[in-house]
Amino acid sequence: MPSIRKILFGLLAILTVVIVVGAGWLWQVAGVYGFNTVLRRGGTYWTDMKPDDDRLSASMRLALSPVIPAVLPGPLVWQEPEPGFEVAELPVLADGREVDRIFLSRVDPARFRFVTHSAAAGDKGIDEWEKALPNAVLIVNGSYFDKHGRPDTPFISEGIAMGPQQYDARAGAFTADKDTADIRDLSHQDWQTAFAGASNAMVSYPLLIGDDGQTHVNVKSRWLANRTFVAKDDLGRVVIGTTKEAFFSLDRLAEFLKTSPLNLKVALNLDGGPVACRSVRLNGYRQKFYARWESQADGNTVSLLRWPISEANWAMPMVLTVERK
Repeated sequence: MPSIRKILFGLLAILTVVIVVGAGWLWQVAGVYGFNTVLRRGGTYWTDMKPDDDRLSASMRLALSPVIPAVLPGPLVWQEPEPGFEVAELPVLADGREVDRIFLSRVDPARFRFVTHSAAAGDKGIDEWEKALPNAVLIVNGSYFDKHGRPDTPFISEGIAMGPQQYDARAGAFTADKDTADIRDLSHQDWQTAFAGASNAMVSYPLLIGDDGQTHVNVKSRWLANRTFVAKDDLGRVVIGTTKEAFFSLDRLAEFLKTSPLNLKVALNLDGGPVACRSVRLNGYRQKFYARWESQADGNTVSLLRWPISEANWAMPMVLTVERK
């Protein structure tokens, strides 16, 4: 019995050391955000598979096939739950069959204001953001964040500057003040100039459609994910979209938006993947979407992003929100 007790104490001591060392490593790598990631969804990992694996969605398998079919927009019908705020869903069709769907909001900056928020601790997913921001009529994910959940690009939230102050931005920026909202093409101005006077702003990439009306994604890829974008149409309205599936690579999304019936003048990609969640709440209209897809392909191998607690939704360290003025 004493020997068994010693073995048990020894194993407990080893386990304690492993936990302490692991916790220390996690703190060094990702801080509070890392701990909340483990608590929220058990961590994150990539797993490899073939392009026709059933663990991928049907839309992803189609997008990874040797010949990707051309897609066309389906019927687009706008609703206006409140003056200045419209909603719609745009089907994406291949050979008459829906392969994706884009959830859309079209907002008049004269009636609504735009706010960027950050929660670096990683303790807020779409559900928690709804509780924290009861006056937000729209919540979507924002730009990119680092391993500690902090803004990875220049960022302003209600007048407070965050993120790197030295940053070579060549894509685009979303900017807003109390009266206006805009998307700036940074190919011909620096982000500091674009941010001047803005109370809420963020640099992001890539610019899907530039001021010249052309797509600015020149690299073709097989990176698939749920996507979020913010755009401005020909009447100055802000259009915010989220894809239901992960059919689009960024280059194909840019081409689709350019020829879509949305009449976009400029469009900026935001972060994507499982963080691309969405909430709309106003005047009896409700929509909540939980994203889940991201994969990268190399030859005949596809790496799919997974997490152990499959029913958990992701934290959103950066969000873009719309509020009534």
